[in-house]
Amino acid sequence: MDVLKSARTSFPKNYADSRKRFLAAAKAARATLASYPNPNKGPAGEALATDCAWLGPKNAETVLVLLSGTHGVEAFCGAGCIMDAFKAPPKLPRGMALLAIHAINPHGFAWIRRVTEEGVDLNRNFIDDFANPPANPGYDELADAILPPALEGPAFEAAQKKIADYRAKHGVAALHVAWSGGQYKHAKGLFFGGFAPTWSHRTHAAIIADHGLARRKHVGVIDYHTGLGPHGYGELICVHPPGTKAVARAKKFWGANVTEPLAGTSVAGARHGFGCRLWEKTLGERMTFITIEYGTYDTLSVVRPALVADHWLHAQGPVDWHAQRTQAIKQGLKNAMFADTDDWREAVLWRSRQVIRMTAAGMAAL
Repeated sequence: MDVLKSARTSFPKNYADSRKRFLAAAKAARATLASYPNPNKGPAGEALATDCAWLGPKNAETVLVLLSGTHGVEAFCGAGCIMDAFKAPPKLPRGMALLAIHAINPHGFAWIRRVTEEGVDLNRNFIDDFANPPANPGYDELADAILPPALEGPAFEAAQKKIADYRAKHGVAALHVAWSGGQYKHAKGLFFGGFAPTWSHRTHAAIIADHGLARRKHVGVIDYHTGLGPHGYGELICVHPPGTKAVARAKKFWGANVTEPLAGTSVAGARHGFGCRLWEKTLGERMTFITIEYGTYDTLSVVRPALVADHWLHAQGPVDWHAQRTQAIKQGLKNAMFADTDDWREAVLWRSRQVIRMTAAGMAAL
């Protein structure tokens, strides 16, 4: 299918629409389906679940995984890429299967949040020891400024000054670490990594086990994200530890496109608790993981304020979904994470198709 035509029809309106379309497309493709019900409900009382579709031989030696919704609201993009893959199925080598994972964080997708129902940034939740989590003294110092008591007025202005003073004293790099490096103390705060494995974390593990991924020759994972980098560009971010065989393999698969947060070459900074860690621990060298990070709008003026507003809203107590301010904040976060224009969506799908092709070719050459 033509990329632009698909760009106009593949992306969902909301979680419920996305799930309905995913299940229908999977059934039409005669995929094997597996669903993992989430114990919570969506804003309209709709059932929530992570759904998986397996296309190809059950005994496939290699498996290409498309993972969407790690950061909830970012599934508007990832789910669209998966839908495109159903419409324009990639030509996979013999003996390779495709596993599409729709909304690993369904609560965040449905409620238009970046976090899980526990208020956790899922990509900070995969640490080894929750009793002794990584420290982030910068966030501790700025916690009341990063999540201010109000979104306007003197309290907000004081918070902005505190952040500006920290930046002037410690530098931009230190501010980025403090802000988004991950923190494990402030449950209502931004980039909270959690006090224990979340439902989505445990569902990750269940999907890997239930589909026998640890016994395959190799698994290639494409994890869809949005919000950082140039508008419409899909940066290929490798979070495997620098200097490892996995990094060398990633560069063999995807070439000079690959960047590394842990080596300081990516738009994303070094962080703790990436989802990739679970896959590494379970599959070892039989797995290569890449994140596509699609740029939307300016981080400081658009993305961060939208995240702050959403966290502020939920920190106030139960959310009235139909309230005018709620809807304005939710639309603002969706707009920040999903640039709903033909040119952006077309660029997203073109890059997705390219990376799927490169991943399949890379695994076939192993």
